[in-house]
Amino acid sequence: MKYISTLILFILLSFISNAQNSKINPLLIIGKTIKIGNLEIAQNDFPKEMNWLDAKKASESLSKGWRLPSKDELYILYKNKIDNIKQNKYWSNSEGKYGYVWIQYFDGGQGSDSKDNLNYVRAVRSLY
Repeated sequence: MKYISTLILFILLSFISNAQNSKINPLLIIGKTIKIGNLEIAQNDFPKEMNWLDAKKASESLSKGWRLPSKDELYILYKNKIDNIKQNKYWSNSEGKYGYVWIQYFDGGQGSDSKDNLNYVRAVRSLY
C-alpha cells in the first residue's frame, strides 16, 4: 500500500510539473479578438513579462500571422483603451538603435528599452 501511495504522489507531482512547464494555450491568449481597422488584437496578454526575443517568438507561435505590434500599432491600442491592458510597458517589433526596442507606456508616451529587460506582450495580426 505504501508503494502505491508513493507512486500516486509521484505521478501527481509529475503531472503538476509538466503542466507548469507546458506552453501557453494560444486560444487563451487570442480569446475573443478586438478589431480596429485592419488590425486584430489578441484579447489577453501573455501571463508573464518577457524579454524581447522571447516576446517575439511567443507572439509568432500563436498561429499564422500573429506578431508583436509596431510602435504605431501599440499607440493605437493605447489611444483606444484596449481592455485588460496593464498600466505598464509593452514590447513593439520596432527596433531602435544600439540594441534597443520601442515600447509603449500605457499611462501615455513611448520610449525604448533594452532587449534583455522584461515587459508585457500583446500580440496582433493584420486582417488584410
